[in-house]
Amino acid sequence: MAEYLISFNAEWVPEHTPGEIQAKARACRVLISEMKDAGVFIFSGGLDADSAVFSVDASGGEPIITDGPFIESKEHLGGFAVIEVDDEQDARFWAGKLAIACGWPQEVHRFGEMKLPEDS
Repeated sequence: MAEYLISFNAEWVPEHTPGEIQAKARACRVLISEMKDAGVFIFSGGLDADSAVFSVDASGGEPIITDGPFIESKEHLGGFAVIEVDDEQDARFWAGKLAIACGWPQEVHRFGEMKLPEDS
């Protein structure tokens, strides 16, 4: 089994009326129930556009926290789902269903295995 991140860029989403957003949310809830029933759903979430955004950089040894995302960033994560499926074909299947339910493009990434040094 492999875990995949299915996400969308907030800039890909056109303006919607509150009614359209509610309809998409209902469609996504139905799909999430289907994913749970299929045993592939791990977690999903949409990001709160009204909450504080900050960046943390510890490359100098101490964490430095600054407000806002990096200015040069061209992508803004809008929401995501994490699934666990047998293979890429299954990930494509569920991403396609999510794209239909939301009505906007989705991007799929496979999580790599975390390789930690063995404890001494």
